[in-house]
Amino acid sequence: MAIHITGDDHADRVLEDSPFALLTGMLLDQQFPMERAFAGPATVLERFGSLDPAEVAAADPEQFAGIVAEPPAVHRFPGSMAGKIQDVARIVVAEYDGDTARLWNEASDARELVRRITALPGFGEQKARIFVALLAKQCGVRPEGWEAVTGDYALEGHRSVADVVDADSLARVRAFKKEKKAAAKA
Repeated sequence: MAIHITGDDHADRVLEDSPFALLTGMLLDQQFPMERAFAGPATVLERFGSLDPAEVAAADPEQFAGIVAEPPAVHRFPGSMAGKIQDVARIVVAEYDGDTARLWNEASDARELVRRITALPGFGEQKARIFVALLAKQCGVRPEGWEAVTGDYALEGHRSVADVVDADSLARVRAFKKEKKAAAKA
């Protein structure tokens, strides 16, 4: 797996090395520039010292929120997102014994994977579908039916973070999203 979303080799390596980081990056990809959202886990790792879900879940909520809010903030809404990161970590600990990859590695099929992801705080249906496409396209995680559940996100092109592999593809995804927004307004 070689992820190139952030434009920063260290931040991308953190995403490659830690399933919890990848899941957290997707969580943070909301009303915030995508490359900064996916760089957020590396910042949390640097400031907190760990991305182990058990340690994140057990952290003092006020202290953890302070780490996320410290300039430059990990997200535009640092307090809310710090809480969601910890909530996701608690679920990973409680339901998957702290092993984030079990979320997708043990899903019986893509529908089950979408169900598991949408059960997490901060993940709606569309974000779950994009994350499944990201896992399939960039991580080789392709549960049965992934193309069907991800819809257009499974197609070749530049529709979402699942298609970002460098600065050029990031620009193309941005242009696609801008075009879709303009069409929706018209």
